[in-house]
Amino acid sequence: MPVLTQPPSMGDALKYELNPNYTRETVTLAAGTEYPAGAVLGRITVSGQYTFASHGGSDGAETALGILLYPVDTRLADATGILLARGPAILSRDALFYDGSVDDAAKIALKQTELTALGIVIRDSA
Repeated sequence: MPVLTQPPSMGDALKYELNPNYTRETVTLAAGTEYPAGAVLGRITVSGQYTFASHGGSDGAETALGILLYPVDTRLADATGILLARGPAILSRDALFYDGSVDDAAKIALKQTELTALGIVIRDSA
């Protein structure tokens, strides 16, 4: 029997949200990649577009500003996505995706601290 796999979904990441009308924003994602649900995003200062929150850099995207709730494919062009931009909200730690430059526990902890400042709580099991 073949094994079926399913990509991560919003329900894998988002475990509690007070009011979607307050916590969510529609944003433009920078072209060039596929963003999974649970992607930790930052905003590029010059363009105002969102991309993976990186470690280091100086384009503004080094600060985590939210979590992408639904997958978005921007390989061909910019696209819109739904961002969990503020809490109160609880997310599962295991369902978050980071930029390749966020590659160790200290860098991941920094991104999670930035999210906590927005009222987005990260839990091991939610």
